[in-house]
Amino acid sequence: MATNPFAPIHQAPSSQQSSNQPLQQYEAAEVESPARARRVLTKPDYDTTPNRLPDHILSFIIGFALGFVVMHVYYLILPLSLVGGALFGFAYIFIGSAGAIKKRKTRLRLQFRDMLEALSVSMRAGNPPAKALQSAREDLLLLYDENSDIIIELDIITALFNNAVPLSEAFHDFAERSGLEDVESFASIYKTIEGRSSRADEIVRQTQAIISDKMEIEMEMETLMTAAKNEMNIMTVMPLVILLLLGNIASGLMDAIYTTTGGRLAATVGLIIFIVSVALGRKISSIKL
Repeated sequence: MATNPFAPIHQAPSSQQSSNQPLQQYEAAEVESPARARRVLTKPDYDTTPNRLPDHILSFIIGFALGFVVMHVYYLILPLSLVGGALFGFAYIFIGSAGAIKKRKTRLRLQFRDMLEALSVSMRAGNPPAKALQSAREDLLLLYDENSDIIIELDIITALFNNAVPLSEAFHDFAERSGLEDVESFASIYKTIEGRSSRADEIVRQTQAIISDKMEIEMEMETLMTAAKNEMNIMTVMPLVILLLLGNIASGLMDAIYTTTGGRLAATVGLIIFIVSVALGRKISSIKL
């Protein structure tokens, strides 16, 4: 008997066990590809940053440099600038990690759209869903690496299906881990039509078209807002440039800011306004449909 290429590491449930056994027992699955030996796949955690130590170090350096410059411009006190730079450097590690998570989910969303398109084409050719997933995997390998998130997810979904887990539950597990609204919508729709509709291929195609249209609208909005974001970035830097120019060109004009209590308070108020303005500008410029 041929070996099942999608056999899980954990023992599969017997016929006497409940069909609703938790998906957690399939935390890892062994899969075999034509080009590679058997490998172990672990369900990706998309809420954990993909950044590694070198990325954290780079984030700290960038954050330290930004924090040091801002604190030095507003206070002109070296020890305070060093402390402020270090604090912002550590904070920027978390900012960089959050950005990496967001980029990974954005990339996964684009890959999921391509997967739906390949799945729809295969289902319209008359293939059942399970076989259509395998065909979609082969098509996606022309676009993405075998270690890309969507390929790993397809391998996990196929492994779960081969161990008596319905595709609707496998898609729901993917949706919960990814946290993507589009995947959750598709999982909900597929659960409704699974085994009940002969128009599954058409429904998958329509779902893919809706997701594609939504992404195109977001990209168009992003293009329209590019100029506004550039203007916001310029306006963010301008206060620092003005303070530097006044401090170096106009001799003695800024002495009151750096030497008196009132000047320090004014600098602190200005720094708070600067930070709030930057945060609000970033929030307003972000697009969420």
